[in-house]
Amino acid sequence: MPRLLSVNVGLPRDISWRGRTVHTGVCKEPVEGPRMVRRLNIDGDGQGDIAGHGGEHRAVFVYQLDSLQYWRSELGRNDLAYGQFGENFTVEGLADSEVCIGDRYRIGVALFEVTQPRVTCYRVGIRMNEPEMAALLVKHGRPGFYFRVIEEGEVEAGDEIARISVGAERMTVFEINALLYTPGHPRDRLERALRIPALSAGWRKSFESLLEQQRKDGAANGNPGLVAASGPPPAWRGFRPFRVARKLRESEAVTSLVLEPADGQSVVAALPGQFLVLRFGPASAPALMRSYSLSGNPAAPSYRVSIKREARGAASSYVADQLEVGDIVQASAARGSFTLRQGDRPLVLLSAGIGVTPVLAMLHVLAAEVSMREVWWLYGTRNGREHPFAAEARLLLDALPHRHSYICYSSPDPGDRPNVDFDAAGHLNAEVLRKLDIPRDAEFYICGPQPFMDALTAGLTALGVARAHIRTEMFSAKPGSTPGIAPVTRPPPHLPAGSPDTGPMVSFARSGLNVRWEASFPSLLDLAEACDVPVRWSCRTGVCHACESGLVAGTISYRPEPIDAPTDGNVLICCSRPEGDIVIDL
Repeated sequence: MPRLLSVNVGLPRDISWRGRTVHTGVCKEPVEGPRMVRRLNIDGDGQGDIAGHGGEHRAVFVYQLDSLQYWRSELGRNDLAYGQFGENFTVEGLADSEVCIGDRYRIGVALFEVTQPRVTCYRVGIRMNEPEMAALLVKHGRPGFYFRVIEEGEVEAGDEIARISVGAERMTVFEINALLYTPGHPRDRLERALRIPALSAGWRKSFESLLEQQRKDGAANGNPGLVAASGPPPAWRGFRPFRVARKLRESEAVTSLVLEPADGQSVVAALPGQFLVLRFGPASAPALMRSYSLSGNPAAPSYRVSIKREARGAASSYVADQLEVGDIVQASAARGSFTLRQGDRPLVLLSAGIGVTPVLAMLHVLAAEVSMREVWWLYGTRNGREHPFAAEARLLLDALPHRHSYICYSSPDPGDRPNVDFDAAGHLNAEVLRKLDIPRDAEFYICGPQPFMDALTAGLTALGVARAHIRTEMFSAKPGSTPGIAPVTRPPPHLPAGSPDTGPMVSFARSGLNVRWEASFPSLLDLAEACDVPVRWSCRTGVCHACESGLVAGTISYRPEPIDAPTDGNVLICCSRPEGDIVIDL
């Protein structure tokens, strides 16, 4: 009969790793005597990153003696002890190839249910002093699994483990793990997995994504089970030539470019809120690569992007001062997931500064269809000189029967007219939203500087708006997100020391950085880190689970032409160097 060999616990602590401080509970040590197991944890145990670990469906991590012995042999190590893999229970028996999701086991007086395979992360590599350990666990098919606590009670090393019932569909931990992480994803097995009531929500969502892709496309392309939604696939790969048909001054600092295809083909209609990646610049210098939201009607026969001139901004200065009507720029297909959703809910379009562009495209679509939805247009800027598209927005709003508009100038000029050019002096903030009594059941679209979006998101949440109804978009790279790692002040993205002049060109579009990838950087992530490009989830293993942590994760397949990366600036990178140039939206 299977037995509980060791109960292992450990509270989170700070560990030094690669010059950073990691707050983690991965270090577990065996304890003697009975120990109380509760719904969320074992007494004396804890997790450092509760977003990616712990919770009701991951209360207890189980690993097998057989796997421990396997790794001793595989790695040639005799120092692997109980708790080495961060497990709470080291057990004899209960192989991943035998235990099924939904199986229930009695240990001591507590009752447990198997919910999912373990999703490994970089912390197990820290504990093992083996950076590739997370990937090795998946590659070798030895993940271990999690218990949910059905009945609380005491357990103790030496307790027998009795199976009380068998899970629905009888799919093993090994099968479920392989279904997500290995190629193929057979439809019948996905459907079987989704019929298991005990399967945790994160894994269920991943399998639903895989199944939905097969229903739409007929076959899996990539692995949507490991990535966050990134919008529909782009209409073409790489870049197409576009001619600057018009160049328009929208405000003191904003210039619009109207782009028409130069290759004889028509434009492809975009979704309102999407963006293009443009490549341009003088022939005497490396090409500039930037992403810009479409600001015009997405169904128009041309594309319009609007660019704010930034201090020391190479691309925006080039557009304002050197780019001429008739010049050719290279444009990617429209992409992005910050897009207008269909429905009957009220809409609140909130923006500040140049953040107006994607929500203006949404307003164009709403006006063109004379939407009967209640639409709130809320915008903040400094003054009339820095207020682009003022007349255009008013004209579009006039076409909407159920419209509301409120404009805030934080520093109005003497000639700016209250109640004509703007409605209030001051910043557009949560207090303004409270006074306007905006509908709490609306869909909210927010674009602007990160502090603006963070403050409004927090304010809306405090007003009772569901977080699922708040969508945000920013133009620069999002700040790095490395769960469990203490934050440090990092410089802006820059070329690495001793910038190479060979290797494929990598363009970090949102960070505005072009750099050669040469052999001293083993992976693209290493190159990004050397350039201080913020990466939202910098795991190299390619096995992290987007739905478990709420973070984007996934791998990218590199091709000789520019490729499509996740569209919100988030990317997990696990690869070797390619042969061609690369565009990454970071």
